[in-house]
Amino acid sequence: MVVKTGMFLGERYEILEKIGAGGMSDVYRARDHRLNRDVAVKVLKQEFNADKNFISKFRTEAHAAACLSHPNIVHVFDVGDENDLHYIVMELVEGITLKTYIAKKGKLEIRETIGIAMQVAQGIEAAHEQHIIHRDIKPQNIIISRDGKVKVTDFGIAKAATSETVTSNTMGSVHYISPEQARGGYCDERSDIYSLGVTMYEMLTGRVPFEGDSPVAVALLHIRGEMVPPRQYEPMIPVSLEKIVLKCTQKKPEQRYRNVTELIGDLKKALMNPNEDFVKMNTITSDGPTRIMSDEEVEKIRSGAADSMDETEVLEPQGRYDDEEEERYQLDYDDEEFLDDDDDDDYDDDEDDGRKSDKVFTVVGIVVAVVIVLLALFVVGRTFGWFDFSGSRDRNHGTTESDGTEVEMPPLLGKTVEEAEKLLADADLDMRLSYAESDEYEEDTIMEQEYEAGEMIPRHTVVKITVSKGTTVTTIPDDLLGMTREEATRALHEADLNPVFDEVYSDEYEEGLVAQVRPGLGVEVEIGSDVTVYISMGPETKTTNVPNVLGRTEGEARALIEAAELTVGRVSSGYSDDYAEGEVMYQSLSGGSTVEEGSVVDLVISQGPEETEPETVEMPYVLEMSEDDARETLESRGLTVSAVHTGHSSMEAGLVYSASYSAGTELERGTSVELWVSIGPKPSEEPGGEENPGGGEENPGGEENPGGEENPGGEENPGGEENPGGEENPGGEENPGGEQGGDVPAVQE
Repeated sequence: MVVKTGMFLGERYEILEKIGAGGMSDVYRARDHRLNRDVAVKVLKQEFNADKNFISKFRTEAHAAACLSHPNIVHVFDVGDENDLHYIVMELVEGITLKTYIAKKGKLEIRETIGIAMQVAQGIEAAHEQHIIHRDIKPQNIIISRDGKVKVTDFGIAKAATSETVTSNTMGSVHYISPEQARGGYCDERSDIYSLGVTMYEMLTGRVPFEGDSPVAVALLHIRGEMVPPRQYEPMIPVSLEKIVLKCTQKKPEQRYRNVTELIGDLKKALMNPNEDFVKMNTITSDGPTRIMSDEEVEKIRSGAADSMDETEVLEPQGRYDDEEEERYQLDYDDEEFLDDDDDDDYDDDEDDGRKSDKVFTVVGIVVAVVIVLLALFVVGRTFGWFDFSGSRDRNHGTTESDGTEVEMPPLLGKTVEEAEKLLADADLDMRLSYAESDEYEEDTIMEQEYEAGEMIPRHTVVKITVSKGTTVTTIPDDLLGMTREEATRALHEADLNPVFDEVYSDEYEEGLVAQVRPGLGVEVEIGSDVTVYISMGPETKTTNVPNVLGRTEGEARALIEAAELTVGRVSSGYSDDYAEGEVMYQSLSGGSTVEEGSVVDLVISQGPEETEPETVEMPYVLEMSEDDARETLESRGLTVSAVHTGHSSMEAGLVYSASYSAGTELERGTSVELWVSIGPKPSEEPGGEENPGGGEENPGGEENPGGEENPGGEENPGGEENPGGEENPGGEENPGGEQGGDVPAVQE
């Protein structure tokens, strides 16, 4: 089973994201839905599931850490397995590792170092009280939270302390491993003290005490290498703190602090009185009972010691410190500090006197033998002229003025030690070697000489030569992006770097290609450093809910869509009877739906109701129709009859003799039309009569008569305002010249 974002473990822990990787496991941020909190879930890597030993170690970690409860230890909440997944649920600590913190600051301040060391020691002390040895104390396993709390984590190789011997499988990080772990020997609480001492060394100096070309070389240095005192790198370190570090990192466990409680006590003293020399170094005492040796055994030992004198090999010091520095360091630690007056109580006076006498005789015998050999060599040398004492040796300047002559200094830069030795010998010069790092000169070549080439110097001068140890710095390749995992591994190995792989989502690089590199491309780092290479998992698919923006203004809709990590696409407009002008009337993705982040939402903005062109109809011919027929004809065309007037006309009574619009006129549908219906011809009575056209009210010459108000000659008469001759008269404004008027010049035909 592969761990993926969103999956649940134990029907409780939802995997949110991957936050780290170790040698045996991957670490994920998860959500505990039962207790509503974020936790860290450590899952054993798939390739180790079939290995019972790894699974056993993984479970050991869980059981070892689960019983620990201390503010300076990362808490373990739960342990479980599901299908082929084995996992541990732990406290999620937001912060950075001590290793990262040291890398950022270079080295830490004195008080800060003591404070961190005390918190780590208190966590280790709690574990030791439960008979649990961490066995992998290192800055990478120490987390500094955002509130400054220091916590020890990763009991990946912790084991309950027993009296049994630990197997020969060396565990822990090689730069912080104790000598007994490197040998595969017995480990106890003092192994953690050693590793903590190395960690303090790195906090104070910004470097680990031992570096090598391989893990095996570093492990061997822990076993028999000499540690450079931290004050040689940083003179400001108080003597008390330096001695604490040196006591923690003694090769033999019995010379270290007996327990973490003693270490915490000295750290507190160093915090209060940093310049006080109060640390007492432990001397090695015999754990076995005293046994009196027979004279025969003593004699055998003496004989063996004498025989081995001829085989003694003189070793050159491997350090890069001159005699003056070595002498100064030795003066800082008087031999009397390492002696315990009470140790003599285990032996009676007779035995002590006998041993001292034996030692005195042995030393005197050796001295006498050496003097005799030297005298013999002197006599032989004088006889054969081996020695020339004509000059005197200047010890301060390292020169011999034997014959007063000078020789030319040969060029040595870039040459090997063997070549330099031969050139100096040919010039009657001696050399003294020292070693230093160099980016310019290759390893084991001369990088510096005391005198310039060609300079005349006295014969037999001891010339100081500096030999290059090469460089500890390399550069991260700047072309890693876009490489495959195999290509990046090869490129980093060629640069003497160690690739550590992780995964990341990337929109720029395809799945399986390098997308990011930390600490960065082209950055100078120490040889052998870890370089984190992030392999692309392709674009990250994230979902979001589409907001409902219908009825919103365009500005409001844009704000809501962009807040939901969506993109506003094409914005168009249209008519709507439901949404007012300026409001969103349509969105391409319906509100409330779930889509991928970055999806495009098209919008349509309302312009309000659509304004249509009015529909027109043609005015029909209605003259000579009855009123009902004319009305029916007009209504069939979508027109209405607004008013019907009567008047005298030559037409038969009851027939329409005039209309307000002439036939063929284009009118809007629904237009009102007025009609004039004939009441027959004018009567023969004389003008002035009641119904006479020139007299009465309804006479054409009266109010409603065509000659009156509503008469064609009056206001509404075709000759008046609304009459075809007037305003609404066929001869007036709305009657084009009496378009449908009766007995008028223009009659609808």
